[in-house]
Amino acid sequence: MPGPSIYSTPVAPEWIDYNGHLRDGYYTVVFSSAIDALMGSLGLDEAYRQRTHCTLYTLELHVHFLREVKQAEVLDIAVRVLGADCKRALVALDMYTARSADPAASAEFMLLHVRQRPSPAAAEFPAEIAAAIERLRLATAALPGIGPGSRKLELRSR
Repeated sequence: MPGPSIYSTPVAPEWIDYNGHLRDGYYTVVFSSAIDALMGSLGLDEAYRQRTHCTLYTLELHVHFLREVKQAEVLDIAVRVLGADCKRALVALDMYTARSADPAASAEFMLLHVRQRPSPAAAEFPAEIAAAIERLRLATAALPGIGPGSRKLELRSR
């Protein structure tokens, strides 16, 4: 599995659709939960959010459905940081099951660091958070990309 594992969850029976596989919306629920786990690993945990009133917002999300996921499978999500600047992080997540070495789905998230008070506004990452993002980016930089990349997400300079 390319990338370190960031989140794992069993497929709940109520997530299965009339075709006998994971309903499309639940792929996004699982990926969103993996972003929560990533936030915690980077230091953007509940204590950070309470102390700073800052969090991450998703600006854009692309999901690629690559293989069926069946009931009773366990989903394991791997993470890669594709890029970052002072306020944003571009993160790729890959979903695996024990049934295949190839991913069942992939997702790219463009995340924005936001100060929520007094009103929501983009905010620069504190140095320690930026350093944690950069460490993960460097650790995953040489890993191969997953998914068809139907549309490119990128960090553009202003």
